[in-house]
Amino acid sequence: MAVEIPKEYGFVVLVLVLYSFFNFWMAFQVGMARKRYKVPYPTLYAIESENKDAKLFNCVQRGHQNSLEVMPIFFVLLLLGGVRHPLVAAGLGFVYIVARYFYFTGYSSGDPAKRLTLGKYNMFALLGLLGCTISFAVSLIRG
Repeated sequence: MAVEIPKEYGFVVLVLVLYSFFNFWMAFQVGMARKRYKVPYPTLYAIESENKDAKLFNCVQRGHQNSLEVMPIFFVLLLLGGVRHPLVAAGLGFVYIVARYFYFTGYSSGDPAKRLTLGKYNMFALLGLLGCTISFAVSLIRG
């Protein structure tokens, strides 16, 4: 069975590119936090007994690190689910990015609980993308 990629898949690709820029922005924020809170490379996390601003830096670092941890899942679900449902997948991908922005900025505030105010909706977007990917898998199996 041949799989045709619909022209609307271009929106999926644009969402992927948008997330890449968002990831660069988060990495830049971590770099700025390293300077602000005096956490040199290659230190991944600051130690509170050595740095009074450790929690603030670690919150910025964790916000980005968590996004990196979930990024492969997001990319795979977006790219595969988008083959069958490109507009739905692109919309869910955009919602994921917006929610991830609030997740990151909430976490970066120094109060980790703030990451879940609007950031929690990133998981709903992932679940939607999972549904798109399952639908794609079923369509392949059925031929």
